[in-house]
Amino acid sequence: MMPSPQSHYLAVDAGGTKADLILATDDTVLARVQVGSIKILNTPPDEAEANFASALEQLERATGVLARHLTRTCIGTSGFSVPSVLEWLRKQHEMRAGGELILCGDEEIALDAAFHGGRGVLALAGTGSNVIGRTADARRVRAGGWGPVLGDEGSGHWIGLRAVRAIFHSIDERRSTMLQDAILDAWQLESLQQLIQLGNSADLRIFAELTPVVVRCADTNDEVALKVLESAGSELARLIELVVRQMQEMEAESAALPEVALAGSILRSIPAVRTSMGDALHRVWPEIVVHTQSVDPVMGALWRARHPNTTPQQTEHGH
Repeated sequence: MMPSPQSHYLAVDAGGTKADLILATDDTVLARVQVGSIKILNTPPDEAEANFASALEQLERATGVLARHLTRTCIGTSGFSVPSVLEWLRKQHEMRAGGELILCGDEEIALDAAFHGGRGVLALAGTGSNVIGRTADARRVRAGGWGPVLGDEGSGHWIGLRAVRAIFHSIDERRSTMLQDAILDAWQLESLQQLIQLGNSADLRIFAELTPVVVRCADTNDEVALKVLESAGSELARLIELVVRQMQEMEAESAALPEVALAGSILRSIPAVRTSMGDALHRVWPEIVVHTQSVDPVMGALWRARHPNTTPQQTEHGH
């Protein structure tokens, strides 16, 4: 009797600035690569296509497994609600890979990385932000994630924009802050007038570039910068509270509080945001468990590729 052919799975975390990809079997990760973004809202389509093709070529060279021979792919992407993003990913997969395709939001794969299809809450804060919760019977609720103009509280661009606003609030209040000189230097501007002009005309997404500047100023105990980071944590805690309370309404009153997992570059790399968020939550629920280590979202995409019968249900908004 001939042995059954081995299954191979491709997992993709398609973020706004980069894409992480893993090729694996049922029980072993064979290779992992990282390339530039494959999300066409953030990257020109030709560049995104080249990034995706390069990633697949790197995985094929590393493993000897051809993309055409894949069993199943799961792509978790930011911008999941945008039809053009999903259609482009479907087309690229059809052109370059074999097997089934599962598409879902980046917060979905991060949730699965933390809880493997189970109950819990995931707070995601990177370039953008949102919070998603899943009940024991797999119903979902979310808050935030409305984009850079309408929401994304606590995200990278939110922090950068708040920092620029804080400069002008400090001028009005006759307070000093290192943020003024640091941000002018980061953007190579010569005056506040130039900052006013740029700040009022720029794409909000460029403010994410300022997050490291805010962190450096906070590390020197600049009071205004520290307040910006603390506010980011408080805003994320507010979104988590909305999700937890919605879950409590959906579940039995006796259900324990869900655990809270973290994902995204902001929550992974800025302790002040994590601490502020955790402190705010513990003031509401002293017993709530908030993870201290962020999850690896691409591992959630791999879990979902290996478990195709857990296709995401319609996500409900907790508003």
